[in-house]
Amino acid sequence: MGHGTYPYVTSSNCVAGNAAAGSGVGPGMLHYILGITKAYCTRVGGGPFPTELDWEKPGTPGYHMSTVGAEKGVTTGRSRRCGWFDAALLKRSAQVNGLSGLCITKLDVLDGLDELKLCTGYKLDGELIDLLPMGADDIARCQPIYETMPGWSDSTVGVTDYSKLPLGARQYLERIAEVTGVPIAMVSTSPDRDHTIPMRHPYVA
Repeated sequence: MGHGTYPYVTSSNCVAGNAAAGSGVGPGMLHYILGITKAYCTRVGGGPFPTELDWEKPGTPGYHMSTVGAEKGVTTGRSRRCGWFDAALLKRSAQVNGLSGLCITKLDVLDGLDELKLCTGYKLDGELIDLLPMGADDIARCQPIYETMPGWSDSTVGVTDYSKLPLGARQYLERIAEVTGVPIAMVSTSPDRDHTIPMRHPYVA
């Protein structure tokens, strides 16, 4: 609970290290830590969200993410806030969790967007930073710094071969890996569990 946008956080420790405490497995046995994230950002409830878009206005990228991605809470039905991918936030998560690789889900939701924006850092009180600060007050003052990338019109739904993804999708994924410093190990291209692109075998050391 001491990481991220405190106090807008859960009271439990949702970090990889807590898997050892909760399971009784020693931390030295966690040989590989896979971070799972969507191809864009979402948030439920209050709290700062630097890359948040207008997700209620039809015809906007945020609305596209919200509707195509069916971004509503499973239990409450409450709409999730949507925004551009925040690589600076993910860099903080990678640091806190010691990520070995990334699984990018919902890539197909971005199909049809003309361009994408990738947050690579922030301007905070006149200073440029490339890592999410600690605490909600500082995060609320962050102004995102974006790189604009071309989108793609071809469908990625059901693609299971990385080479068959549209060029724009591959460039987007490769830039995420480059900015965050974490290699991509898996990509999901639909809700179907078989529609997955494994780029690293999960059980190979």
